[in-house]
Amino acid sequence: MATRRGGFRALSWANQLLAHQRPSWRCASCRVVRPAPILSPRRYTTTSSEGASKKPYYITTPIFYVNAAPHVGHLYTMVIADVLKRWRALIGEDDAQLLTGTDEHGMKIQQAASAAGIDTQAFCDRNCKTFRDLANAANMDYSYFIRTTETAHKEAVQYFWEMLQHRGFIYTAKHEGWYSISDETFYPQSQVQLSLDPTTGRKRMVSVETGKEVEWSSETNYHFRLSAFQDRLLELYKTGFITPEHYLPDVVNSVSSGLQDLSISRPVERLTWGIPVPGDKTQTIYVWLDALVNYLTKAGYPFPPGEGSRLGWPVDVHVVGKDIVRFHCVYWPAFLMALDLPLPRNVLVHGHWTMNREKMSKSTGNVVNPFFAIDRFGVDTMRFFLAFQGGLASDADYDNAHIIRDYKKFLQQGVGNIAHRTIGCSKGKLRLYIENAVSGNSPEQAADREYQEVLSKLPTRVAEHMEQLNPRAALQEIMGVVLQVRRIPRTNKYFHNSAPWRDPEQHQRVLYNVAESMRITGILLQPFMPSKSKEILDVFRVDNSDPSKRSFSAARYGADPDYGEDVKKTILFPPLVVET
Repeated sequence: MATRRGGFRALSWANQLLAHQRPSWRCASCRVVRPAPILSPRRYTTTSSEGASKKPYYITTPIFYVNAAPHVGHLYTMVIADVLKRWRALIGEDDAQLLTGTDEHGMKIQQAASAAGIDTQAFCDRNCKTFRDLANAANMDYSYFIRTTETAHKEAVQYFWEMLQHRGFIYTAKHEGWYSISDETFYPQSQVQLSLDPTTGRKRMVSVETGKEVEWSSETNYHFRLSAFQDRLLELYKTGFITPEHYLPDVVNSVSSGLQDLSISRPVERLTWGIPVPGDKTQTIYVWLDALVNYLTKAGYPFPPGEGSRLGWPVDVHVVGKDIVRFHCVYWPAFLMALDLPLPRNVLVHGHWTMNREKMSKSTGNVVNPFFAIDRFGVDTMRFFLAFQGGLASDADYDNAHIIRDYKKFLQQGVGNIAHRTIGCSKGKLRLYIENAVSGNSPEQAADREYQEVLSKLPTRVAEHMEQLNPRAALQEIMGVVLQVRRIPRTNKYFHNSAPWRDPEQHQRVLYNVAESMRITGILLQPFMPSKSKEILDVFRVDNSDPSKRSFSAARYGADPDYGEDVKKTILFPPLVVET
């Protein structure tokens, strides 16, 4: 099993926080292989120990291509990245950074704007707004929304190019190969195959990886010496660079079989909409080289001496879909190695969303408009469903009926029902029962102690999953305390077996424990359901004026003795008024 660079073997920090101690956030220096054009590989430290303690945690989504409208897959990527960012804030890293934005150069944009009959920049402006609107509709707490048409980004890309050229990693050559306009990339013969178009029956060559059509192309352009980085990339993959490891074998096999140098420019007569190659107006920089540099642009590249980590570099987590693994796990680290820049610490890959177990496609009409979904079910419901059911190592199937099912089971009949029953059974005395339980003046049974043990372990279990970059498992762990998931004892069963409504005075400990489950659950759900978790905590009168009362350290069982004053019944999760 690979060891994650910059990760923790044990979550002692979680226990420290839960014990109201300030954890040490000084990460172990990340050592990765870097190349030199001629010299043998060396090893270097990405940041100094002093810089590491000051570096903000930095998360990114891919920048989204504006040639078409966003779909539910874009929303899923946004939600996962936002959950990771909000988690860092929950555990005390208020300076955590989240970058999202739009990729606005390349042949697909050029062609889409032409087909729409509008100016290319106006086309980008219009479609960029749609993606920004989606990020806002998803309640995404991003730090910066970047556009590749920004002047600062253009300057960063050209500087990056010049540094690659200065170090001897760029050369000119004739390039022949199978080119996919849709994927904006060349494929070798081994990565294409003959296929039939399902709509026309026409024979065509397509990419094995993406299924997109390719055409034979021959042109003279600039190349990057990707082949020089094969051994160093293979060493990188041993460090836990790719999560989950499900995707690792394919990447390793692809790189082990040999890397061809990468074409990184296009003739201007074929592609005008992009960043010109410095000093050569006849060539346009390859859109993927352009796009990947955006992560550096946000961090202030080119960095002044000693300033690389101030705005977050290196990236802690790139969140990407499985269709762009090669770009982020092969091309991107090789580019950075060439310039001796610190490498990203992890690439978190997720699967796709399907409908009826088939890949979503506009041509067949089985696509989901994320704006419609948010309007129909609510943003927190959609965030919950996507995080709870979305696949990392596998694809997930999207169905409105599944959203309604999970809402009813886990939120309405789970959290909402328990909160309502707890407040009702307390008959206005919940605050008194909390005081008695905290002071030890309420009787305690074996079932109570067993349940208290479950609540005590929950925050650390959730933290373990989040540190392993598995938000889905973390959310399932939280919901497992409410309803049974993965054989975790459930609150509903504990509540039903204890029957506190028969004699609340004799079951004060039960009511306190269930109230604690709602308070702890409300705290831990904040990264997933920001608005609804706030409502849960508000209902139980958890102090909103003191941020520490809603922080991860407060998720410890018994950590807050001061809530529960004058609570009233509230319908937290009303019936969904939607058609199936």
